[in-house]
Amino acid sequence: MVRSASPAAMRAPDTRGQIFTGEQNFAQDRSSPLTCFNDSQSVFLEVLLLKSGPVSREQHCACATLFRGRRRRRSLTQHLLTSHPTKMMAVSTARLLSGASRKCCRAPSPRCSQSRSLSSGLRPLPRPRPFTLLIVTGGCYLGYHQYKRRGQLDEEAAPHLATPTQVALYRTFPTRFMSRAWGRLNGLDLPTWLRKPIYSLYIWTFGVNMQEAAVEDLHHYKNLGEFFRRRLKPAVRPVCAASCLTSPADGRILHFGQVQNSQVEQVKGVTYSLENFLGPPSRPSPDPASFQDRLLSSPDRALFHVVVYLAPGDYHCFHSPADWRVELRRHFPGSLMSVNPGVARWVKELFCLNERVVLSGQWRHGFFSLTAVGATNVGSIRVYFDQELRTNAPRYSKGSFQDRSYVATSDQVKASEGGVALCKGEPVGEFNLGSTIVLLFEAPADFTFDLQPGQRIRMGEPLGSL
Repeated sequence: MVRSASPAAMRAPDTRGQIFTGEQNFAQDRSSPLTCFNDSQSVFLEVLLLKSGPVSREQHCACATLFRGRRRRRSLTQHLLTSHPTKMMAVSTARLLSGASRKCCRAPSPRCSQSRSLSSGLRPLPRPRPFTLLIVTGGCYLGYHQYKRRGQLDEEAAPHLATPTQVALYRTFPTRFMSRAWGRLNGLDLPTWLRKPIYSLYIWTFGVNMQEAAVEDLHHYKNLGEFFRRRLKPAVRPVCAASCLTSPADGRILHFGQVQNSQVEQVKGVTYSLENFLGPPSRPSPDPASFQDRLLSSPDRALFHVVVYLAPGDYHCFHSPADWRVELRRHFPGSLMSVNPGVARWVKELFCLNERVVLSGQWRHGFFSLTAVGATNVGSIRVYFDQELRTNAPRYSKGSFQDRSYVATSDQVKASEGGVALCKGEPVGEFNLGSTIVLLFEAPADFTFDLQPGQRIRMGEPLGSL
């Protein structure tokens, strides 16, 4: 006796084995919504829609293949809209099947995973749309422009000084310990394969021009310290011979002008005491004149100052800005707060609180001094002709300083009865990362600066004229 096939079997033959095999023979009728499915897939879809009860795991995996792609899901929705009596049912069914397929793709069964091709790999990331990229790029540009504009407005606005409590709290931070740790890290030799990636990141971050370096090969620098103290090609920093005073380093001009009433402008609107910065006179004098007047050799002359800020990406050595003689070195141990322009506008007498090395002496117009001011991660200040100088010591007495006279000393190669002679453009010392140079000098009252606040300047370029 031959059994007759059931109506369901006649209506829906088993095509599960054909779903994932064979070529994609698209239907000839391009007007049909299911043109993106082949014949076997269309039959399986009809079976799945007419089936009552829960959908099996294999059918979920089949949905993952059928509904992968926006075009196929759109075709399925159009087909359901024409075959189902209500739009709500059609959309609900499409969402149900699409959701099941996505869930299956996230957690596939082992049987389904074995049936997939190994070449398919992971699902590719969605491509960014041009409109989205345009919005993101425009937002980043506007944010950066607003940030730069905010910085300019902050510089133009009146400074808001920190209270003594805020300054005391800032000075409790272990900046000296951090600077010593950074100095030791700079002295560690890097593996050859790691030097180029690290130095390239630093170059990209701070805009370092390695074409000016005497050695452009990044593998040549064994550690960060050597890279920071890299030498430049002789021709890239010509020293202006026509000017009597040139820039001691690469950097940005923070402030310049004439000293008034023994007060020096740190930035516009913020001053510090000249005596606190240079320290008391090395020889006490009974003259009741002010500290500024005692520095001047003639009442017809004036005292001027200029501040050069060295950023981390700048050339880290400083040179002699004029022909002069160094008579005294005075080292002030102190804090190592940041000296960037924002902090300089916030902390009053910042340069008097930070560790610094003052080189003072005489030039052809009278008093002259060059001061190297330390900063966070820049506790190491080196002076080439003074091997005894040690900065950023673990312990120091607050308010103390150490003097060393270069007058009539026989242990210095270049020393004479008048001190250590320096020529304009001659290397004097170096920082480990970057900091600030403050020049204080006596000159005729008609001396004029050829500078602008915030101007970028390079070593050897003129500062002013007589």
